[in-house]
Amino acid sequence: MSRFSKSILSLAFAAVATSAFAFETYKGIGRPATPAEIKAWDIDIRPDFKGLPKGAGSVSQGEVVFEEKCASCHGTFGESNEVFTPLVGGTTKDDIKTGHVKALASGDLPQRTTFTKVATISTLFDYIQRAMPWTSPKSLQPDEIYGILAYLLNLSEIVPADFVLSDKNIADIQKMMPNRNGMKTDHGMWPGAPASKGGIGNGGKPDVQAKACMKNCKTEVLIGSIMPDYARNAHGNLEDQNRNFGPVRGVKTGESTVSAPKNSPELEMATISGCMACHGLNNKIVGPGYNEIQLRYKDQTDAEDRLSRKVRAGGQGAWGSIPMPANEHVKDADAKTLVKWILSGAK
Repeated sequence: MSRFSKSILSLAFAAVATSAFAFETYKGIGRPATPAEIKAWDIDIRPDFKGLPKGAGSVSQGEVVFEEKCASCHGTFGESNEVFTPLVGGTTKDDIKTGHVKALASGDLPQRTTFTKVATISTLFDYIQRAMPWTSPKSLQPDEIYGILAYLLNLSEIVPADFVLSDKNIADIQKMMPNRNGMKTDHGMWPGAPASKGGIGNGGKPDVQAKACMKNCKTEVLIGSIMPDYARNAHGNLEDQNRNFGPVRGVKTGESTVSAPKNSPELEMATISGCMACHGLNNKIVGPGYNEIQLRYKDQTDAEDRLSRKVRAGGQGAWGSIPMPANEHVKDADAKTLVKWILSGAK
């Protein structure tokens, strides 16, 4: 038995002992949890896929579920930067080969996405299973989660459009995650073989010294300071948009007290409108960089009108297989302002 397994077993025995003591000490209060209740609670999925439910889902099936239950917050193609930050984008074919997302180190990525950061696909399955959809967590069936993940993997150009993800092949997909080598595993929670021997752990050596986390500690942490002030009320009062359960409540937001950045109002407009989730100023994310768009359309006299319409109506085929969603929330005048800015060399 591994050191990790022994630790878990010790915790289990301690929990049983504590429970027995509580029932003996406080008569008539509470009751033992039933096996069904324990099973419903014990849903975590480890990086070695222990706890993963059986099932399968295709890219096309996942697209249907995603559109119905996920797109309202994450955008039709996982590109939304309105309610939550984007799920896909920022990764390349080379990242899939190396297991390191180059844009994270180079700083070329204007905004991190889920697939640029997350190292293990088990993390995504676990989180979707326990926390999504936002308004109805734990309501998705395993096949639906496999399908959603397959759809996101396809959007990230990791698997083809006809792919079917299942408990049988998910470990193979782990070997293709763009940032699979981007997470530190030098701690006791990764008891498997080290990377030098083909694994993802460090042999189970526990970190009990806490040296790394006892240096350069912050003296004060300001909760909520990471959200730009001009964006705090972009979608109404966050306090009114909480789930109706749980201890956490969203911060109350109101009118901005700090003016938007003065150096580029068009860039601010593009960010608030969600454009920067898919387009970088000088690099492709999900869609082409603005420098590429300017280069392609610089000599076309009707480009401004055509692209302004495309911003609002969406389109597909001009820059690859991934379509651009409609952006009907962007006003006609704003679309024309954005396109004129792009064609003049967005900065």
